[in-house]
Amino acid sequence: MAKTALVTGASSGIGQAIASTLLAQGWQVIGLSRSAIQHEHPALRTYQVDISDATALQTLLAQLPVPQAVVHAAGMMQAAPLGELDLNASARLWQLHIAAAEQLANHYAPQMQPGGRMVLLGSRTSRGAAGRSQYVATKSAMVGMVRSWAAELAPRGVTANIVAPGATETSMLKQPGRESSPPKLPPIGRYIQPQEVAEVVSFLLSPAAAAITGQELVICGGASLL
Repeated sequence: MAKTALVTGASSGIGQAIASTLLAQGWQVIGLSRSAIQHEHPALRTYQVDISDATALQTLLAQLPVPQAVVHAAGMMQAAPLGELDLNASARLWQLHIAAAEQLANHYAPQMQPGGRMVLLGSRTSRGAAGRSQYVATKSAMVGMVRSWAAELAPRGVTANIVAPGATETSMLKQPGRESSPPKLPPIGRYIQPQEVAEVVSFLLSPAAAAITGQELVICGGASLL
């Protein structure tokens, strides 16, 4: 029987690349996204939902089967220097990156069987980046949260990890509001590709990664070396 993965943010960017990669590897994929998912595949089930809406998300989760893997790839960027922070933006970032992930884990983790996997998309900026404190705060919090989950779940054979890319060539790179903190080209001379991130996520979902848990795997093209 094919394994099932739930992937948030599956309509575009990294989430779309992850969903496509898993489908090609024989997974059944449940794709969640605020936007309609323009992709058809016999093993893909899609649901249009704003996962920042806790009530709407919980209603949907109650109707879905327990997957072998949960991949939280939905995200947004907000960049602003001190003195110009939008507190409403902080709340939106927290709700999407942390609260939604927490809701997914709280619902599914107790029901997951040995071999279960949880992967969250973080950021290589989780240790700090000028002009991005609101975004970074959520990605930094994600590290402690996932390490705590990993400690709880390890005795049951369920892993929890973060894949933390640097500047990745998606629409988020050109998102309005980034003027105060534009993306920087990594030392490898190009941006990270969504498919490269998807392949790392795929590995973490495999049996070969059973001993990897509580980790933040950074894909930065050498940016962290500077």
